[in-house]
Amino acid sequence: MIEYLTAQGLEKLKKELDYLKNVKQREIAAQLHTAAAFGDLSENAAYHQGKEALSFMRGRIDELEKIIKSAKIISSQKNSNKVEIGSTIVVQADKETETICLVAPSESDFLAGKISYQSPLGQALLGRLKGEEVEIECPNKKIKYKILEIK
Repeated sequence: MIEYLTAQGLEKLKKELDYLKNVKQREIAAQLHTAAAFGDLSENAAYHQGKEALSFMRGRIDELEKIIKSAKIISSQKNSNKVEIGSTIVVQADKETETICLVAPSESDFLAGKISYQSPLGQALLGRLKGEEVEIECPNKKIKYKILEIK
């Protein structure tokens, strides 16, 4: 499966992968070695926590390697007439204006205004034009978003 990423997003994932492989993995291995020195491993909570942390980290490393391997960089030269992955969109909902950027799921950060193109709002906005409205079904109500600007 292709993972669409911005160049900055890909670089961020590569740095995380490098950190996990070259720093964190060594830290956890050292913790495991220390915990193992305490003796009986069947009742050694520190050892079991270390093994769990190592397993989680290896899963994240595998995930990052797959994403990086299948990554396709989103062009920085966007068609500002249509919402695409990588577009920055100014929308209005309930008389409030918001600026959001449509990014890959691995880059999404709601507090920074970066939403996944796979999210309900992201899917509704993809391919839309300035001036169009989209409606999102939320648990308590429907929210209409009007596209004011596409950058």
